[in-house]
Amino acid sequence: MFNTKDTGPVADAVKRHWVDTRLPAGLRPFARLARWERPIGWYLLMWPCLWSLALASNAAGAPIPNIWYAILMFIGAVAMRGAGCTYNDIVDKDIDDKVERTRSRPIPSGQVTSRQAKIFMILQALAGLIVLLQFNTFTIILGMSSLAIVAAYPFMKRITDWPQFVLGLAFSWGALMGWAAVFGSLSLAPVLLYCGGIVWTIGYDTIYAHQDKEDDALVGVRSTARLFGEKTRQALVILYGATVVLFAGAFVLAGSGLLAFAGLAIGAFHLFNQIRVLDIDDGDQCLELFKSNSTFGLILFIGLVLDGLAAYYI
Repeated sequence: MFNTKDTGPVADAVKRHWVDTRLPAGLRPFARLARWERPIGWYLLMWPCLWSLALASNAAGAPIPNIWYAILMFIGAVAMRGAGCTYNDIVDKDIDDKVERTRSRPIPSGQVTSRQAKIFMILQALAGLIVLLQFNTFTIILGMSSLAIVAAYPFMKRITDWPQFVLGLAFSWGALMGWAAVFGSLSLAPVLLYCGGIVWTIGYDTIYAHQDKEDDALVGVRSTARLFGEKTRQALVILYGATVVLFAGAFVLAGSGLLAFAGLAIGAFHLFNQIRVLDIDDGDQCLELFKSNSTFGLILFIGLVLDGLAAYYI
């Protein structure tokens, strides 16, 4: 499986990362398939899980979220993000070969064969399954239910201008999982959190997609970046505005207090500052603004945790 050769880092990968400086050469292409040098992906997958877990803790009157569940969600986010990226690269190998930013990825560049990538994907998915099996039966079934969305996502850019919506369905699934892990069921609060996560994902991935809009137009890849075009800023006002409103509704229904809403207010300022400074023709800036959404995730999580502590001890 690991009979590979390292032909250098991927063009859009982080330079001089530990993947390139510490791992044996034969393992580097697999690490790049899983995007280990780019943690932003698993950050964005993990935050909805932790928000949901913290929101459920607020509703249950617990001072802090369940630490063991939080650790499991971190491991699961890393494993499933890696499996998802590997699957995406297998499906998109012909498209990636035609796009400047992606043609040096392990599969189109010949560092890894499709068969090797499939084996690696299965191993990562098995790690995610082991994590999932640590939760209650309802949460296990709920987690398994997301796989159809994950499987469909790479094909959406070929058939709809809204692949970011399907990405949101997949990446925000954790907004249901944390609540389910605590209560063994769902209610309207986590559903609103999930819906807010979907429109947030459409927003940040629209910014990300502006990096590739010229190449995407040439190869026929569709996206909300191409759909919104020069009206991206106006679209983001609607998307990020809906994010804040839906999250506020989830907080109200869960009985969260002032500190949770303070975190949401600070997070809202962060989101709308992205809109204020956005230059859709500056690919480097689009990437940095996309990455900054992890800060938004952290702000919301801290607000929810502090709110739980305050409600319990004050």
